[in-house]
Amino acid sequence: MLPSFKKRDFEAKVAVRSPYQKDTVADVYISVDIETDGPIPGPFSMLSFAMVEVGVYDGVKLVRPPVPRTFYRELKPISDQFEAAAMAVNGLDRTGLSVNGGDPGDVMREARQFVAELSSQGTPVMVAYPLSFDWSFLYWYFVSFGNHSPFNHSRCFDVKTAVAVKGHRMITQAGRDLLPDFLKGSLSHTHHALDDAIEQAEIFARVFDWDGEYER
Repeated sequence: MLPSFKKRDFEAKVAVRSPYQKDTVADVYISVDIETDGPIPGPFSMLSFAMVEVGVYDGVKLVRPPVPRTFYRELKPISDQFEAAAMAVNGLDRTGLSVNGGDPGDVMREARQFVAELSSQGTPVMVAYPLSFDWSFLYWYFVSFGNHSPFNHSRCFDVKTAVAVKGHRMITQAGRDLLPDFLKGSLSHTHHALDDAIEQAEIFARVFDWDGEYER
């Protein structure tokens, strides 16, 4: 089970510093998951995404909030291109989003504000599993619709790489579907961005505290 923390513990999240972080603020980890209608941003669209507060790492300890704050939005497509296979996975109504989805400029502005609120006492770090696909779309959208990303150009953490390094596995053996049960989250992977961002936050916290040994 993941440890629970009292509110006062979370509010004191930056009180202790690692010897290596005397002149820096803590990392504020934010789990992100996206759903798209194709493989690359620009020609294809990000249709939904979610961000979930994971916790704060001061170089000594990862402290999780009592109740994580969340952000979820669905967006209008930005082009007419889409892949049927991608739509079959995400289950979203692309036609409906063309009418009722959020304007990308407005949504990304709201997302930046959410990140700013979470990271008022630290540096925001995007967490994903795997990172590359979600990062490429989110970074492209932040820059295209607002000129900058709150995660800068490289403040990110790939859970898949962490699993491979900590568990002494090849990267091909570090996928989510190959995780041992004690590292998995409590939710199923549904391809709904908010569900998956919550699941991913739990996995990240478990992997972060994992000593690399496998339970027998």
